[in-house]
Amino acid sequence: MNKKLVSAVLCGTMIVGAACPVFAGVADGKKVALVGKSAGNAFFEIAAASYKETVEAEGGTIDVVYPEAATADAQIKVLDNLISQDYDAICISANDVNALQAKLEEAMDAGIKVASFDSAPNSDSRQVFVNQAGTVAVGQALMDAVLDISGGEGQWAILSATSQAANQNAWIDAMKSIMESDEKYSKLELVEVAYGDDEPQKSTDQTSALLENYPDLKVICAPTTVGIAAAAKYLQDNESTCKLTGLGLPSEMIEYTGADDAHSCPYFYLWDMQGLGKLSAYATIALANEEITGALDETFTAGDLGDYTITTADDGGTEIVLGLPLQFNSDNIEEMAKLY
Repeated sequence: MNKKLVSAVLCGTMIVGAACPVFAGVADGKKVALVGKSAGNAFFEIAAASYKETVEAEGGTIDVVYPEAATADAQIKVLDNLISQDYDAICISANDVNALQAKLEEAMDAGIKVASFDSAPNSDSRQVFVNQAGTVAVGQALMDAVLDISGGEGQWAILSATSQAANQNAWIDAMKSIMESDEKYSKLELVEVAYGDDEPQKSTDQTSALLENYPDLKVICAPTTVGIAAAAKYLQDNESTCKLTGLGLPSEMIEYTGADDAHSCPYFYLWDMQGLGKLSAYATIALANEEITGALDETFTAGDLGDYTITTADDGGTEIVLGLPLQFNSDNIEEMAKLY
């Protein structure tokens, strides 16, 4: 098992002591808000629970807030309410890369520190982004999975979340760039990018439409936990020869994962969700304490996760990268499903 994953699972409730002088003062009563994309996303809820646990263990108070819908307008309403409540810091998973800018700038102008994780608003809308895995690393893992599962040729499609989700679009762009830059992908044909809006039923409907429109489709890649679970069930229930990969939760994918005709998904990826929540909490605390500003090359200690350096993000802003994506397959899915 990944070393950082073990650390996050076993040590998630540890309070940082004198060995970590950066956080010797911890959160000291800081008031923090974590804003999700929408309620009911199992991935976010795991990360949010770790985030909340970390902030509270460090002496801060935390409110986890969900918008009424998975839209930028709904998140703007949430932010408007939070700005009036004197928070020290806000961390957000953005539903739109640009639409939140005015409201997040308003928050920063009011003295509220702004971090983001999972899905970043643009670089002017945040001080730092906590990235679950490097964009290119995710794109490479997914592209190689499509190549492998397809047998190196044929039609494939992407089932994404919303068309404005920054993380989804960044991974998709990375996949396209990788596919175009290497001859080994030349026999693969990307026929469509479909959007299920992170809704199970719409994701199911989009999967059905892809199979109807492209009867020779070999692989669907769903870089979204909601989309991959919906697609996995539809493909398996309908005994489709089309296979699946993407980003998913082991607990939601266990019955669909296997390297045989009976299972719809040979293997898929994700990352340490508890570690993402924990690292994001420490980054937010560091901002609130003015230990960091989000500037390039700043360093800080994220408890037992270790030391991290702020690097340049693909959009020209800054980010903190948790680590590499983890592969889940028939060999480890049962063990990992107990955790996630």
